[in-house]
Amino acid sequence: MHNEEARLAECLGRLSFCDEVVVVADRCTDGTEAIALRYGAKLVSGSFPLEGPRKTAGVEACGGDWIIEIDADELVGETLASEILIAIHTAPAGDYFQIPVDNYVGDTLVRRGWGGSFGTSLVGRLYRRGAKHWKEQRVHPGVTFDGPLAGVLTTPIIHVVDDDIADMVARLNRYTDLRALDLADAGEKPALWDNVFRGFRRFAKCYWGREGRKEGELGFLIALMAGLYPVLSCLKAREILKRRATGGGALIELRPRLNKATQRKGAPRAA
Repeated sequence: MHNEEARLAECLGRLSFCDEVVVVADRCTDGTEAIALRYGAKLVSGSFPLEGPRKTAGVEACGGDWIIEIDADELVGETLASEILIAIHTAPAGDYFQIPVDNYVGDTLVRRGWGGSFGTSLVGRLYRRGAKHWKEQRVHPGVTFDGPLAGVLTTPIIHVVDDDIADMVARLNRYTDLRALDLADAGEKPALWDNVFRGFRRFAKCYWGREGRKEGELGFLIALMAGLYPVLSCLKAREILKRRATGGGALIELRPRLNKATQRKGAPRAA
């Protein structure tokens, strides 16, 4: 995580059911590390430009057999904590559990329409140590699991995904910056119209297939941003490649992850 002092205390306060808590601090300059230590967490501090290595560093610092992976803008309620403990202590037949997510935009719960690299409502966050592996993408890296799915829990993680619409737009800008770098590093100029078609499909899937239309204006906006994600990423990647070809710099300048109170999302803790 990077500079999460505004959110971290409440997040860590919900993890007392864990045998240990590990906090990965990525180039933090605020009070994140002090808060982690105050809550008795094991601190892993360093520089982790990629999400996968950040999470791997947290997992490697854990001593337990089972890990619950939580971001600073997520909360584990008492009911979910009890369900987690029951799940891992009843000889599960698999190596990981999926957990539903209740996503909030400000105070509004938005259950439907998430997807297309702009949000998710089901995550594989409870797993045996060493069972989960991340790929090398800069944002939302792909994951693989060793072993079968053990089950799906019923109680959701509470996730304050965005504070408001302006925060959603800033997140889309940040995510497409990072995705553009991945595309540019692949070395091939992405095809615009292929990504436009992909964007239409993602909008349709989120708005109709995942029933975002039932969430009103926010459902429409989430579907729209899911559709814009591949288009903006493509255009930014083409811009990066053009700059590189003309000697104008290898990378775009990534925008800061600003939030009204502090900077936003970073690497998860493994607890």
